[in-house]
Order: sequence, then C-alpha cells, then structure tokens
Amino acid sequence: MANVALKTEKGQTKSAREVIESKEFKALVALRWKVSAILLTLLFVSYYGYILLVATNKEFVSQRIGEGVTTLAIPLGIGSIVIAWVLTAFYVAWANKSYDPEVERLKGELKR
Repeated sequence: MANVALKTEKGQTKSAREVIESKEFKALVALRWKVSAILLTLLFVSYYGYILLVATNKEFVSQRIGEGVTTLAIPLGIGSIVIAWVLTAFYVAWANKSYDPEVERLKGELKR
C-alpha cells in the first residue's frame, strides 16, 4: 500500500493511508453506514413486526378477507416481502447513483 498515492488538486500526492484517513473518505463511509442502518431498521421493523403480530394477535390476522378462504395474514406477509424488495431496490438505486460514482472517483485519483 505504500506505493499507492493520490494526486491532489495542487499536484501533491497522498499515500493510501492519508486517503483513508481523509475527511472525504470518512464522510463517504459514514453515509453508507447511515443509509444501511436506516434500511436495516425498516426491514427489521417490517419483518419482525409481522412475526410479532402473527404471534400475539391471532384473532386479527386470522380474519377472513371477503368471501374467500384467504386470511389477513397472507397479504400482510406478502407486504412484508414486498417491503424487503423495495428497500433492496432503493439501496441499489442509491448506491448506483451516489455511492458507487464517488467510490470510483476516489479510486480514479489513486496512482500506483
């Protein structure tokens, strides 16, 4: 890693260690953790909320929907799965639009 350097705007170079310790890099890592933590929390609330609802309120989730044999638990379970897909799609879109280009920009500034 000692041979890797970063060319700054003033033409100076920085070691990989200096890049990793820079405010810019740390802010990027912090943002990624923040987005991941928020999405993980939403996923846990959705999934475990559904599990707890089924475990603690069987009367509510066993209500029949319309004239059919489907209970309320089925659409709620499907909703939990759909929420997981939506959160994953949001993360992928965010990473492709914001995070990955910034990582590539930082990587592009490194010289070997």
